[in-house]
Amino acid sequence: MKTLTELIHTDDPALPLIKEWVASAAVSCEILPAGPQADEVLLGLQVSTRSPLGAIAHGTGGLLIDHGWLRVLGSGHPRLPRDLLRWNHGRADGFLLVADDAAGGFFALDGGAFGGEPGTLHYCAPDTLTWEALDVGYTDFVQWALSERLADFYADLRWAGWEADAAALGPDEAFSFYPFLWSAEGSAATSSRRAVPVAELYGANVEQRAA
Repeated sequence: MKTLTELIHTDDPALPLIKEWVASAAVSCEILPAGPQADEVLLGLQVSTRSPLGAIAHGTGGLLIDHGWLRVLGSGHPRLPRDLLRWNHGRADGFLLVADDAAGGFFALDGGAFGGEPGTLHYCAPDTLTWEALDVGYTDFVQWALSERLADFYADLRWAGWEADAAALGPDEAFSFYPFLWSAEGSAATSSRRAVPVAELYGANVEQRAA
């Protein structure tokens, strides 16, 4: 197990690069200040701050992208309490949950659970409840999330006025829809929605996938 000194690289950190990406992003993005447990999170993940994953885990409390629609997890912050270490504890086996969205979708890095190439991103879509390979790694994922391609990806999961609704969500909430988006009757545009705890929504999705 590497020490904190071995994981923190002040000579070539990735955080300045991430800040450059955010400054030129096609969508809004707020970098939250790192939480007090940043060292603990980095030690638990065992990733270097030379990597975007390590830089976001240790140097930020997370990223709030596109009116807060997409939440990229870091070391935690009052406006994004889920940190990469504690949020994954007891929830992820063979993968690492790294981001989630207002529609109840979850992004994870494959660590062997999905049968793909380790380190590639998968998305559990709320309209399918299946883990879908995105064929990109974490670095490309962050760049993609800050681009105009994000709107195309979410075209079927958004509704008129989603911007204000997403911005009004609590820091640990996402939307639950009824009829469910994965049902034949479900639609982001026509289903009713209510804010629920992200942990509750993730648990319900796991149960439904197992059913």
